Amino acid sequence: MKRSGRIVIIVAAVMAACLPLSLAAYNLKAPIAAQPALLTSVGQSADVEMAKAIMGRAKLSFTMDSLVKAQGLASANAKTLIIVVGGSSKGLGAAGISADAELERTKALLTEAKKRGMKIIGLHIGGEARRGELSDRFINAAVPYCDYFIVVEEGNNDGLFTKLCGTKIPLDTVQKISQVGEPLAAAFTK
Repeated sequence: MKRSGRIVIIVAAVMAACLPLSLAAYNLKAPIAAQPALLTSVGQSADVEMAKAIMGRAKLSFTMDSLVKAQGLASANAKTLIIVVGGSSKGLGAAGISADAELERTKALLTEAKKRGMKIIGLHIGGEARRGELSDRFINAAVPYCDYFIVVEEGNNDGLFTKLCGTKIPLDTVQKISQVGEPLAAAFTK
């Protein structure tokens, strides 16, 4: 091989290593969602605020309503629903609702979003700290409604998200919260 051929191969390899992961590196193989999106909490954890910051950095068009109800989707003007799943007894208390009422709100909201043809993207970004009996109730209720799910790796140590998503819901795992933005942004059409 000529020297110029080797240089081209080396330059291409270096460029490929420096580029951010493309959608092809994820389990979601093509964009599924349209903007604007509506961001909400399922379980009232503070993780929804982190998701808000991630979405802002990704320059996604969205509004946020942590307590949106099914009937609120009609006026939300959103094409995609992004749910941040994670239970917090403190967050539920601050919102003035019980875990059972939040589960009812969640099921009604997700049913209505499906009925409206909205894509639903789920996020679990709180890691292992945002798992446990309370969070797992919300996870088990919400994940089956999702069209796509992103989880921070340590939140799936027991394989619950892998099991719930199965082969029907594309599941992507990232190592850190700071890595959620890339696959999330790639899920949206340009």
